[in-house]
Formats: sequence, structure tokens, C-alpha cells
Amino acid sequence: MSTRTRALDAVVFGVDVQSGDVRGDGPSYALSVFDGESVDRDVVSRRKLLRLVADREPAIVATDNMYELAADKDDLVHLLGALPAATKLVQVTGDERPEPLSRVAARHGVDYGKDPMKEAEAAARLAARNVGYEVSAFTDETRVKVARGRSTGKGGWSEDRYTRRIHGAVKRTAREVETALNDAGLDYDRDATEKYGGFSNAIFTVQARVAEIPVSEYRSGDTRIEIEPLRRDGIEFRPLAKRRDAVIVGVDPGTTTGLGLVGLDGRVLDVWSSRTADTAEVVEWIIEHGRPVVVAADVTPIPETVEKIRRSFNAARWIPDADLPVDEKLHRTRDASYDNDHERDALSAALFAHDDHADQIERVIRKVPRELDHETVVARVLRDDLSAEAVIEEMTEEETDEESAEATPSPEPSEEQRRIRDLETQVERLQGYVSDLEADLEAKEAEIEEYEAKLSEARREERREVKTRREVSHLRWKNDSLEAELEEERRRADELETKLERLKDLWKLDHSNFADVDTNDDLVSVKPVEKFSLDALRTAEQEYGIARGDIVYLRDASGAGRRTAEQLVEYEPRLVVRDGGGLSDVADRLLFEHEIPVAPAEDITIQQVDELAVARETDVEEAIDAWERRAEQRRREQNAEMVDAIISEHRADRV
Repeated sequence: MSTRTRALDAVVFGVDVQSGDVRGDGPSYALSVFDGESVDRDVVSRRKLLRLVADREPAIVATDNMYELAADKDDLVHLLGALPAATKLVQVTGDERPEPLSRVAARHGVDYGKDPMKEAEAAARLAARNVGYEVSAFTDETRVKVARGRSTGKGGWSEDRYTRRIHGAVKRTAREVETALNDAGLDYDRDATEKYGGFSNAIFTVQARVAEIPVSEYRSGDTRIEIEPLRRDGIEFRPLAKRRDAVIVGVDPGTTTGLGLVGLDGRVLDVWSSRTADTAEVVEWIIEHGRPVVVAADVTPIPETVEKIRRSFNAARWIPDADLPVDEKLHRTRDASYDNDHERDALSAALFAHDDHADQIERVIRKVPRELDHETVVARVLRDDLSAEAVIEEMTEEETDEESAEATPSPEPSEEQRRIRDLETQVERLQGYVSDLEADLEAKEAEIEEYEAKLSEARREERREVKTRREVSHLRWKNDSLEAELEEERRRADELETKLERLKDLWKLDHSNFADVDTNDDLVSVKPVEKFSLDALRTAEQEYGIARGDIVYLRDASGAGRRTAEQLVEYEPRLVVRDGGGLSDVADRLLFEHEIPVAPAEDITIQQVDELAVARETDVEEAIDAWERRAEQRRREQNAEMVDAIISEHRADRV
């Protein structure tokens, strides 16, 4: 039988379908709210039930069948994700192979009735006693995603700056999240996608549940944070109580001790491993999880540590004829979950031990009468190497002797009397087992006290180390950030220095080259642009800069579109000298609208040496004056056309 921990000191919701079906429209539920003492009952809709769970955040929502709350597996996963972080969904009738609720209630002495409200109350009371399995679809890992809060889209001529701002905001938010995780002492992995100006997103995989994450979901402006637990491949069932059933234990000793527990039915119950646990801690863990009837090893002869553990429980021994090969271990544990080779080796030993005794266990169980505990019979058969008949006869005689000492029972005992007798027998068996455990515990009390003192000191030291690691991690992060900024500044300084040297080379020219031109010291610089395109404009700006009031010389002025013309307008040049073809209509119109003078190259004498170009100030002023005259004439023509159009429209309206 299983030993349960004390009842929960928390609110438990017991739920059963009152009418309808979750796959249909509008099912109603019988709801029993149990707080450990009193029970509140109500009939609620599904919507109200979920709202009550969200408002009150019970410790457990208990049911006899999880699919009474969800139509299918996907719906169940959605329901589990919507529950509060502190609330568990518990199926009190078992895991993948549930029992009838009536049988579970009878086994644990809980009142049961066919009425949905009584079934809901029975589920609540059973869960409060830690009976049942928690239904889980998520791991203990959480995914925190920092991403853009809006699309970069089309930003016109300022698209680069707009994109850089958003990516910079994502990077800053990712650093804030990283700092919060470091301050909380949480382990995580970060995967960031770098883009122009920062990050497009950063994903943190944190080794913690959602309730332990020190940041919250939000969406604001340029960034958003999304938090979600990581899903399992399927649905997992976790027992609420630590089992004390008969088990077969596999042990893999060494620097890291591995343990594997298998039930008498061959099911894998649990695995565990530790680098620091001694034999006493290993025995304590086994006691908390079951009653060993067989202790197994994967090598022969049996290691001394395994033999010591076996003697602690007076259990049967199992070892293979030869050391188990790795490929056989891998094949035998292919359907089980484990974290390392030590857990695998221990679990394989337990599974092979069960395989060796499976037929014997099945034969014994078939022979055990209903009134006897089959686990006790199996344990004595395996441990003492007796036949099932001998053990059954001995146990029956013991019960007969005890009954003969009492008053002669009635020939036909009532159901209640039989129930009392079974419970008394069960209690006596448990009391005997408890006495054995108490004897072992008394011998270890002094050792436990010493370990507790060491544990307290170790915890204090661990807290100091955690604090130190946090500070070191924060300082390292800050140092990395400053080094990155320093590297960026050095790179910019190198670029500026290179640009400065290039400009010096351009201006360090022999003035005698311009002796035939600069007779009156009236030369002005001209910024040549190879082609009227965005790339050519940006190249010229990077090479020697284009500033307000400059004279821009377009060696090929043809083919420019609106965006290119807007870029040139943004520089606000004093004069645009065109060559190599005429301006496009859109470029001509934009330059005219922004009153930027345009002159043909043949109207101005331009002298060039290498990349440097100059022109006479008098030529520039004459070109600007000529453009002003043309512009005035163009405005008058436009005004005349506009007046003619108005007159024509007016005449048309009168007709």
C-alpha cells in the first residue's frame, strides 16, 4: 500500500460533469470547494469555473477524468497553459490507466456516491490527501522572447534611422532582461539575432517555471516581451505523494551514484543520481520512494556498496551472470527517460531483475487470496526463497491464530465487519513496518543532526557563492558591454582619421595648377558626383562631404527619380551644375519647387585636378542670376496657365 503525506492545507476544487459534454455546447459542472474542513457546493458553467479558478487560484483542480475538462489533447494543453502558475490539475483515479473513482474512494476511506456533486466532493477530498497524479504538459523551462514591437516597414528616406532605432531598443530591452535573470540567479541560454543597429530578437531559455521569471510580458512602442513555458512531447503524470509500494531497486555505485525504481508490474517509477550523496542519503531516498524487495546491480560480483544497501532493507539480491553490455542496457531502457549514464545503468539493472522474476511474480499474485496483501507475499517469496503456498499458509495461520484468540465470530460476518478486519490487518502490517523504520531512524538521529549542521553551513556558503557569482556575472557583462562600446568608438575614430587623411590629400594640391584660373583669388570648391543616383550621392558624401551651400557637379544628371532628387534637396546646395544629359521631369520639378538653382556645365568653367574641382565665383553668381531669370519666367508662365485654366473652367460652368 502507499503511505500518503498529510492532507493539504489549501483550497481544492473538485469537479465533475453535471450535464452536457465538453465536446458539445455549454456543459455544466458540479463544483465542490474543499478547504480542509468545510465544503462549498455549486453548479457552474465552464466559463464560470475557469473564472473562479483564475480568481481564487486553488492549489488543485481535481477530477476523476481529465478529459471531462478538455475535448482532446490540444484542448487539454491549452487548459493547462491557462491555469494559474500555482494551480495543479490532478486526476485522482491514476495516470494513463485510471481506476474507477468508486474503487479509489473505497481504498482511501472517502465517502462516494453516484451523484455528480458527490463525485466532485470525493475527488476534492482524495486530492487533499495527496491521492492522484498531477497532469503536466510543460517542462520546468520557460522561453522569454524579446522582439520588435512594430514592423520596420517602409520608412522613406529615413528608413535606416528608423530601423536602427527599433533594433537598438530591442537590444537594450534584452540587456535589461539578462540583468534581471542574473540578479535572480537563474540559469539560461541566450540566442540573439543581430541586425542593423542592434537585435531583431533575443530568445532566453530559462531553467525555471513561469512563476519564477523576474520579468513580465508587455508590448510597448518599439519592443515586446513574450513569456511561455516549454511544452513536453506529450502529457506527463506526476504522483502527488511519495510512494511506499514494493519496488525493485537498481543501483549503480561510484563517484556518481545512480538509482532506478521499477514496480512489481514492470513500470518505471523513478530515477535519481547524485555526485555527493553517501550511503545514508541513498538509503533515505529509497525509503521515501518505496519498499525494496529486490536490490539489483548491473555487474558481477555485486559491489560492496550495493550489498550494504541490500542488507539495509533485508531485500533479495539480483546480479547478472556477466556484466551487462552497454548495447543491451540502451535497448532495455529505450522507452524510459533518464538524465545520464548512471541512471541508465541503475534502471537497466532493475528492469533486467524484473524480467528475471516477472513470471514468478505473476504466478505468486495469481495464487494470493483477496484478503492477503500480494506485495507482502511477493516480497517474502523473493527475499526468503520460499514457495508462494508456504508464505500464504503461514500468513493465513497467523491471521487465524489472531482471530481464534478473540471471540468466535459470526458465521457470516457483515460487509462492515469484513472491512474492519481488513483495515486492522493492514494497520498491523504498517505498524510493524513503521517499527522497523523507527529502529533505523533512532540509530541515525545523531548522524542526521551532524549533517543538518553541515547542511546549514553549506547553504550559507552557497548563498555567499551565489551572490559572488551574480556580482561577477554582472561585472563581466558590464565589462563586455564597455569593451564593445570602446571597440565601436575605436572603429569610428579609425574611419574618421582615414577620411581626414583623404581630405588632406585632396586639398594639398599645387596651387600653380590653378594659376591660369585663380587670377583674382575668386575660386570656389565644387563637389563632383559621378551620377545622379542615391549610391553616387552617398559615395560623394563619404569621400569629401556635401554640406549646405556647396556647389554640386552632376557629371551624369540623367535618370534620377523622386527619392534621389529628395536626397539632393536635403543637402540644400547653393547651385547644381548638370552634365551628361538633362534632368528628369520629377527631379527638375522638385529642384525648382525648392528653389535650388540648376545650371548647365557649359555655362561654368570647372577645373579638376585628381578628385578636386573648382570654379570661378563670378561664373557661379552669373549662373545663379541666369537661373533666377529663367525661374521668374517659368513662374509667370505657370501663373498664366493657371489663370487660363480657371477662365476655361468658369466658361464651361456658365455654358
